[in-house]
Amino acid sequence: MGLSEEDLLKPKIAVVNSSSKLSVCFQHLDGVSETVQAAIRDAGGVPFEIRTVAPSDFITSAGRQGRYLMPTRDLLVNDVEVQVEGAELDGMILLSSCDKTTPAHLMAAGRLDIPALILTCGYQLGGDCAGRHVDIETLYNSVGALKAGQIDLADLKAMSCQAITGPGVCAGLATANSMHVTAEALGMTVPGNAPIRAGSDRLADYARKAGTRIVQMVDEGLTARKVLTPAAFHNAVTVAIALGCSVNVVRHLIASAIEAEADFDVLAAFDRLGRDLPQITQVRPNGPTRIEELDAAGGCRGAMVQLRDRLDLAAMTASGQRLGDVLDAAPAPDATVIRPLADPFRPDPGLLVLKGSLAPDGAIVKLSAVPGAVRRFSGPARVFEDESEAIAGLGDGSISKGDVIVLRMLGPKGGPGTVFAASFMAALVGAGLGADVAVVTDGELSGLNSGITVGQVMPEAAEGGPLAVVRDGDTITIDMEARSLDLGLEAPALSDRLAALDLELSEERPGWLRFYRDLVQPLSKGAVLGTR
Repeated sequence: MGLSEEDLLKPKIAVVNSSSKLSVCFQHLDGVSETVQAAIRDAGGVPFEIRTVAPSDFITSAGRQGRYLMPTRDLLVNDVEVQVEGAELDGMILLSSCDKTTPAHLMAAGRLDIPALILTCGYQLGGDCAGRHVDIETLYNSVGALKAGQIDLADLKAMSCQAITGPGVCAGLATANSMHVTAEALGMTVPGNAPIRAGSDRLADYARKAGTRIVQMVDEGLTARKVLTPAAFHNAVTVAIALGCSVNVVRHLIASAIEAEADFDVLAAFDRLGRDLPQITQVRPNGPTRIEELDAAGGCRGAMVQLRDRLDLAAMTASGQRLGDVLDAAPAPDATVIRPLADPFRPDPGLLVLKGSLAPDGAIVKLSAVPGAVRRFSGPARVFEDESEAIAGLGDGSISKGDVIVLRMLGPKGGPGTVFAASFMAALVGAGLGADVAVVTDGELSGLNSGITVGQVMPEAAEGGPLAVVRDGDTITIDMEARSLDLGLEAPALSDRLAALDLELSEERPGWLRFYRDLVQPLSKGAVLGTR
């Protein structure tokens, strides 16, 4: 292996490389890994690259309607545990890219409680097609335009050839960039790391900084749980709300807090802190700002400068400094992109927790991506248990303005593995119905989704939640001012339906998804794995 006797006495650092040639999200990570490893050696450590499963939301979602995506997050956590703890390595740098890798890396860091550093590995750039900017969000929404007959397949193909012009994760404040920002807000990165362009000189510089810093963290004994404290989660929730991050950060932050054994109620914090936090950015899909503009304006660190009065500045960060000291040294953000609290883009929070008879444990709406001034929507339910059938309803005109589409039995247990519901929402927006049709689901949404979308309905239908007893024609009311999600039934009638419910989960063949269904905890517990 080329190791000397002297090397065996040095800090041994895992470089967790979730690399894969299957997806553009990961294709640059091997080069980043080499840079990190060289920096670790220069700092007096010995790097050991380990490879893990690499889930990509656009590739891994192709099979089984995306059922492997959420389960692969937790597979990755256990993969890291086996390789790092099994080998008794002293610290780790985790190269985070697509949606599920960053939360998995945070969860693994919290579980193992060794010195750990997240290196966010950057976003892709879009391109130009027929004189207008296109990126993956444009392409995603255009599927609905195709279904509605507004464009043809040649138009969609032309956009697909220009929507991605470099490596990295989806452009915009989708789940991957949202989780990159969240990792920095938690204090788990080198300050200023997120968002960052993949393949850039700046990313290479951060890779070198991270390689140097992890060796210092081992020497200092600065372990993950000293960073992943209740103060850190308070800060991450604050940033997620004010920026309008992906709805999926809620479940991932819950899972990270559970793994770190942090005494912090993430869902309650989203509800509490979201009552008076405005939206200080408008990054796509929340508005016209592109992710590279947020990067240039100061990124997560710049947003935290604007939010410092709402943050716990005593929180320790992986830099070895308290957050207040980090922000004191930060450059001033561009206030045209990241506005101060006194002059926000919108007075409303980016994310809201809704509760009510349809979601007694809560549900999440990305208010920053709701069109116009829509704050209340009530209409008849149209129930689907298969996303493809709902998309077909767009094509044949059977979905009408004013409907509330229920996509259910798609949650972690129902899938099993959270089934993709995001493509229907994108198709709905592309068909021009994003402001006229609402969606309520326990399935997997994308941070790219916009429209009147209520996700992460808890309990999920397969857990016996009220979503399971909704019938076509029932009235569903989404009230964002009252923060409520209700089924138009009197309590006794709803109780009778729930009492008569006879759930029969689909048969699942032997394999990882069957293991997952047996072990997955409710969404309100972050859908982590465990025993009941």
